[in-house]
Amino acid sequence: MKNRQIPLIPAIFLLLSGTATAGDASLDTGSTAWILTATALVLFMTLPGLALFYGGLVRSKNVLSVLMQCFAIAGVASILWLVAGYSLAFGEGNAWIGDFSKVLMAGVGRDTLSGEIPESLFMIFQMTFAIITPALVVGGFAERMKFSSMLLFSALWLMLVYVPVTHWVWGGGWLGSMGLYDFAGGTVVHITAGVASLVAALVLGPRRGFPESPMMPHNMTMTVTGAGMLWVGWFGFNGGSALAANGDAAMAMLVTHISAATGAMTWMAIEWMRFGKPSALGVVTGMVAGLGTITPASGFVGPGGALIIGLLAGGICFSATMYLKRVLKIDDSLDVFPVHGVGGMLGTLMAGVFSATSLGVFSGYGFADGIDSMGGQLWVQFVGVVSTIVFTAVLTWVILKVVALVTNGLRVDADQEQEGLDIVLHEERGYDL
Repeated sequence: MKNRQIPLIPAIFLLLSGTATAGDASLDTGSTAWILTATALVLFMTLPGLALFYGGLVRSKNVLSVLMQCFAIAGVASILWLVAGYSLAFGEGNAWIGDFSKVLMAGVGRDTLSGEIPESLFMIFQMTFAIITPALVVGGFAERMKFSSMLLFSALWLMLVYVPVTHWVWGGGWLGSMGLYDFAGGTVVHITAGVASLVAALVLGPRRGFPESPMMPHNMTMTVTGAGMLWVGWFGFNGGSALAANGDAAMAMLVTHISAATGAMTWMAIEWMRFGKPSALGVVTGMVAGLGTITPASGFVGPGGALIIGLLAGGICFSATMYLKRVLKIDDSLDVFPVHGVGGMLGTLMAGVFSATSLGVFSGYGFADGIDSMGGQLWVQFVGVVSTIVFTAVLTWVILKVVALVTNGLRVDADQEQEGLDIVLHEERGYDL
């Protein structure tokens, strides 16, 4: 067979165009390259980012248990997402759930596209979201749940809570059809994870000694390192949700950074004024609050809106954290509900405010192209928030009760909790100096 020669000039234009011809002429190689990068960044948020962030916040006798939980969830969620999760989330289905048409990626080949990127890439990008969401929930029951209970709960919760809500919002379901603004996961990720962690904390009860005995982070260096990884990884989380290498992705990255910085400085300032000294724990928690709160709005607001959202995130999430622990005395160990849950609710509502065209320098930007009726959009956002809260709370409670029956209780016993989960559940120590 003779080699086929490609004329030089057309070949040069083909390379410069950023469009591949193999399989389908509409594949955008620039967008594909960006989403490949964003996928790696979002996985980096969980491993090692969230693992280190959470690992440093618990006591030294439980550090490996938290790292192990994050790694195990990454494995279990990946397998479930391939087998049926992706199909049920993004298959055609109906308004409530997808179908089984893409089980084990049936019908999806190397050249199959989702928009302008390979569908295999879209699938693994969404997989990284399915990994980090149940991993966030770990913070609600840290230092006291059995490993077997955690694994079964995470698997069931992913399929019964995360997957349906994902379909509602992003997979062609009823909330997406209503016009809900959730660019990168205010409802899908942060409200579901926050509410689930609160329910888990209530069902399991507090750690032994809470709140009388101080339970300080054992390694803030580890926590700050993980927080930095989360900040960087969030550019993939929000910027990648544009699913293209364009101005929407760039603006999403900009507003993400502004909100994170403002949230960190706001939390630090409040803490400094209230307690006399700023803390590393406060500044990184404020940063995460800013990131979580801007997530649903990141494709719809401009930098001015992001500044206000970050300011609100730092103040409101700080107040929610103090109220939950000091007034209600609920042991949401690593503050998942007041930071992610409250932040997700706030950000989802604010997406309906700062996407309005009438706010001048704070006007909306991006896919929304501005809205004229703030009230109408706010109602849609409110429906999305309330429905996600109710559905998540009820299903999480049911799942926990079922898991408790199957595994003969959710918690380790008092002596095991005192000794620490690292040695009791894994026969290992985080530190052996």
